[in-house]
Amino acid sequence: MTDFNTADFLNPVATQTWSNGRHLVRCSKVIHETHDVCTFTFSMGQPVLFFFKPGQFVTLELEIDGERVMRSYTISSSPSIPYSFSITVKRVPGGVVSNWLHDNLKSGDQIAVHGPAGQFNCLDFPTDKALLLSGGVGITPVMSMARWWFDTDSEVDMVFAHSARSPADIIYARELDYMSTRVENFKLHLICEKSEIGQAWAGYRGYINENMLKLIAPDFLEREVFCCGPDPYMKAVRKLLESLGYDMSRYHEESFGATPVEDAKDAEQHADEADQQEVTGEMYQVSFTDSGNSVSVVAGTNLNEAASEAGVNISKACGMGICGACRVQVTSGEYEMAHNGGITEEEEAQGYVLSCCTSIQGDMTIDY
Repeated sequence: MTDFNTADFLNPVATQTWSNGRHLVRCSKVIHETHDVCTFTFSMGQPVLFFFKPGQFVTLELEIDGERVMRSYTISSSPSIPYSFSITVKRVPGGVVSNWLHDNLKSGDQIAVHGPAGQFNCLDFPTDKALLLSGGVGITPVMSMARWWFDTDSEVDMVFAHSARSPADIIYARELDYMSTRVENFKLHLICEKSEIGQAWAGYRGYINENMLKLIAPDFLEREVFCCGPDPYMKAVRKLLESLGYDMSRYHEESFGATPVEDAKDAEQHADEADQQEVTGEMYQVSFTDSGNSVSVVAGTNLNEAASEAGVNISKACGMGICGACRVQVTSGEYEMAHNGGITEEEEAQGYVLSCCTSIQGDMTIDY
């Protein structure tokens, strides 16, 4: 066993800083938060400062059953603890990645991650008063924000309202309680849909509504709102705030794209549109140099869809141009790209695009 010298490890001259890209990290510990939620903490052998904006995410690159799989998860830890970062994952019935992580990833294992990335964060939207709303495992990005403000002795006035299925499903329950007892500017409110037999619960019950919101944060109209949770939860929150006259320009939420059902509907709609365009639209050739495959597609076709037609599998995680997982290099051709922050200006200048949000406007050659 090699000797570990803390002074050498923390030497600022030798310490590197994390930047958006692909990194090999090692799982340092696994924490069981609830019966179906685990936190996985990662670090590197050499000293690396994992700086990111609280609320951002990473994309995991895994090999499951011989196939390369990409999946994005919010960083649940705070950059105030910079020599490691964590993700918190709920086991989803039938979920390929979440079940693999719960059943296989253990301390000492090495995986690849891409990131950090994401526009949903508290640093780009500074405020003196924040309302943090979350449902289920959607607590992770707002917990990262709360931890950051708490650890840095921020004076931000925080109201933290979390909705869970039952008391046993409240993630970070003890830490949240601790935070609420240590500083006056952190007000905690927990809402449970129901309580099981034998569970004592004296908090809010049911689903967040107008009366509950006004009790939790009477001054919610004055607060910046950060929200994350299942789609039905976020839709209900948006509808509630809009009905109460909230300034929605101050509302921020995290979303990693459509559900599989919606993806299927979108694909069907795109196919119908393509059939209609084939009659009058111009056709362009898209070639992939690594595989040697090519395909002829109508103008405006999404690059990911063109690759799929050509039998080329470009990894995709968020599907919205935020995570950067589907980045490929265009060596020639015309295209249009409308991304959401998942690629840098320098990468664009080098010809890189995010295939999930790139439309084909001419013959193209892709280095992939």
